[in-house]
Amino acid sequence: MKNEMNLQFSALSQNESFARVTVAAFIAQLDPTMDELTEIKTVVSEAVTNAIIHGYDNNPDGIVYISVTLEHEGIVHLTIEDRGMGIEDLDEARQPLFTTKPELERSGMGFTIMENFMDEVDIETRADAGTTIRLKKHLSKSKALCN
Repeated sequence: MKNEMNLQFSALSQNESFARVTVAAFIAQLDPTMDELTEIKTVVSEAVTNAIIHGYDNNPDGIVYISVTLEHEGIVHLTIEDRGMGIEDLDEARQPLFTTKPELERSGMGFTIMENFMDEVDIETRADAGTTIRLKKHLSKSKALCN
């Protein structure tokens, strides 16, 4: 059995904390460790912030989409998607400390953080069509999903 949640919201910076808390509340039913929950919340923050700032260039008309699937054995699948401008050079964007917005004091560590906190990270991007980030994490000890 799997359990799914879908969420969409305006690409506004103030919605980043809403996304982080909502995803954490949904995942909490698997009883993750505090470290695991913190890592997932951090990853959601990074991905949503990237979508808002880079994908939509702070255009509040954009929509950020999140889906979360919980599977047996404590496997969490996260997908964060925007339909913004896409990433021009994905290999470059995945390099630690790379940022296209240095004037905003961006650290350029978003993808690095995602790769360190999650077991799998897959990024698809197309110019003027957006970016989809698929993440997977195996929780160390969690409740099995019940029917």
